[in-house]
Amino acid sequence: MGVEKVLATKRLFKGNILSLRVDTVLVESKGVQATREVVEHGNSVTVVPVDADDNVVLVRQYRLPTQGDLLESPAGGVEPGESPEAAVHRELLEETGYRAQRVAHLGGFWIAPGWATEYMDCYLATGLVRGTDRQEADEDIQVVRVPFRQVSALIREGKVRDAKSIAALLMALHLYPEHLARL
Repeated sequence: MGVEKVLATKRLFKGNILSLRVDTVLVESKGVQATREVVEHGNSVTVVPVDADDNVVLVRQYRLPTQGDLLESPAGGVEPGESPEAAVHRELLEETGYRAQRVAHLGGFWIAPGWATEYMDCYLATGLVRGTDRQEADEDIQVVRVPFRQVSALIREGKVRDAKSIAALLMALHLYPEHLARL
């Protein structure tokens, strides 16, 4: 595989959570120039919280780009200087009101490697203790508890429709059953 050498960068937009740049690159293996549109976005985390009754704790919230609400795994950005694990604890409390006594890293993935810089780490959270949610002023989140055994059906029936939640739930369910056995 060839490397793409960046010849020029033009910044088109810089916002609060993302920036957009257009890179002119040299595709070295082919000797041709190409244009790449890149969304710069910080790394993020998502968490599959499972309570003592074997329920997965999900969140339902309206997402403007989809023109509807989605049932999702709690997630959010990693703040500058913050570790992904610290971000999991913060986001879990903010969105659900739960604290986790244990978290296990399930893996991670690039959100959209063809055009975005964001990498997401996935975690399983257990030993949940109820606290007080700290939703941000512009968030309207509903906490939804679903029996973990229904995860496959939720995905199959299209009740969970965003990629990060599908990936995280399937990772917890199929790739790391030993974590779930220790609940």
